[in-house]
Amino acid sequence: MTLQQILTEKIQKAVQDLFDVTLDKVEFQATRREFEGDITVVIFPLLKLIKSNPMELGNKIGDYLVQNVAEVERFNVVSGFLNLVISDAYYLNFFNGIKSTENFGFVMPKEGDKAVMVEYSSPNTNKPLHLGHVRNNLLGYSVAEILKASGKKVYKTQIINDRGIHICKSMLAWQKFGNGETPATSGLKGDKLVGKYYVEFDKAYKAQINELIAQGKSEDEAKKQAPVMLEAQEMLRQWEAGNEEVVALWKTMNQWVYDGFSETYKNLGVDFDSYYYESNTYLLGKEVVQFGLEKGIFEKDPDGSVWIDLTAEGLDRKIVLRSDGTAVYMTQDIGTAIQRVKDNPDVGGMVYTVGNEQDYHFKVLFLILKKLGFDWAESLYHLSYGMVELPSGKMKSREGTVVDADDLMEEMTATAQSISEELGKLDGYTDAEKAELYKVIGLGALKYFMLKVDPKKNMMFNPEESVDFAGNTGPFIQYTYARIQSILRKTDFDLSKDVTIDLHEKEKELLKQVELFPSVIQDAAKNHSPALIANYTYDLVKEYNSFYQSVSILGEEDENKKIFRVQLSKKVGEVIKSAFGLLGIAVPERM
Repeated sequence: MTLQQILTEKIQKAVQDLFDVTLDKVEFQATRREFEGDITVVIFPLLKLIKSNPMELGNKIGDYLVQNVAEVERFNVVSGFLNLVISDAYYLNFFNGIKSTENFGFVMPKEGDKAVMVEYSSPNTNKPLHLGHVRNNLLGYSVAEILKASGKKVYKTQIINDRGIHICKSMLAWQKFGNGETPATSGLKGDKLVGKYYVEFDKAYKAQINELIAQGKSEDEAKKQAPVMLEAQEMLRQWEAGNEEVVALWKTMNQWVYDGFSETYKNLGVDFDSYYYESNTYLLGKEVVQFGLEKGIFEKDPDGSVWIDLTAEGLDRKIVLRSDGTAVYMTQDIGTAIQRVKDNPDVGGMVYTVGNEQDYHFKVLFLILKKLGFDWAESLYHLSYGMVELPSGKMKSREGTVVDADDLMEEMTATAQSISEELGKLDGYTDAEKAELYKVIGLGALKYFMLKVDPKKNMMFNPEESVDFAGNTGPFIQYTYARIQSILRKTDFDLSKDVTIDLHEKEKELLKQVELFPSVIQDAAKNHSPALIANYTYDLVKEYNSFYQSVSILGEEDENKKIFRVQLSKKVGEVIKSAFGLLGIAVPERM
């Protein structure tokens, strides 16, 4: 049992014995630094049940706990807050119980529990992955790992937007301007090559719009009548009709993109258990719309388009099929969700990692799936996240000013190299070891900076700031981990035995922080927030560095104290590694 569980039980018994009142729950918080204590009971909620004043009530409960609970040594009451001092014995027993536990804080899934499917990345096949995709991938991957650590069976997946007018734009531009260029002949990654032609299409389109406006057309007319756009729309119709030449080009160019994406995912350190393609799932979506029409869930307008009326639920009417019978995004998302559960019958819920501009879309999607009668629709969650900006401003992919994911990772590695060389701490490293370390530090800086921010918030990504070796950054935490490994390499005595000592104040504070890790994992899973893991790890590292500065470790003369301090350092290192693993961040043995 955790300390909070032990105390809850004892405080409920105290209130029952002292006041003959049944208490449902007890509210705890961390004791404020200026007061003595290890954990604080909030007295105010109890005053609704017990006629008393906060000081008197706190003192009565405190006296009862000191007399009846071995873990509570003494207490003080400050304006309605009961601060409890917990015995060294409790913390030592806790530590001896977990010091050899592998994956401390992680929970295994129970037999028969439903799985959760986490969707992330979900790119278009007409351009490379960019800075926004980086945040998406890091969030989705981390949330999947956190859910897994909390005791869920997890499947990682993505839906690839491999059909639609945007794909045809790249295809058409390649046909017109590409001269048969391929990734092999150009030396470009496949996704970058296809993205290049998406930009080319946009240039040609804008030029034609300007020509038509010069001929007296309005801007709206020009946009609709530009020949290159009409050709792209015709190409989409041919694709949907199964034209062999168009489909063959589509398959070829998409494969170039998949090969490029695969390289980026590998470098970013994310993976997937399954892939879904809109070109497959939109057809199932169309079938489901037909089923919904027959059941009266959807309604057909005079022009043949199909809608769902959600005004009674405070939303609006939403189109699910165009008048020409072609699918919209909603159609394929309905099909994709249903296909996933067909493929994985143990899935009981899904997490969609998609930016907050799609908040309304997911409200509608989840509601439609509920109306269609799927019980798992009650367990769908939109992991909505804010936009990422750079100090230089927003990104625009159509104009080719996007911050490319591959370039960003290279820049982060180069920045890590530059700062590491300035600090000059890499004597004795081979060139290969240095290169690997720069990558670990650079990617660690990128991932930590992205994940320490609450997902719902917009964020400003500053590459230079993220690779700082001090403060709330990935490299600062990695450096502390490496420092601990250095201590362990110098240790030449047995670390397996249990020791009993009087705890130093800094040891106790550090143990309290370690003890929080399992509950932080559960909170992060419940809130779908890697930021809770990131900031917990920073707090743990700050506490460790304060401990490191305050007590002697390997130089300690008392054998038991020395053993305990190295054991504690080792466990802190393991927790850092586990926590960073949940964020997809590697930790170096030396720095």
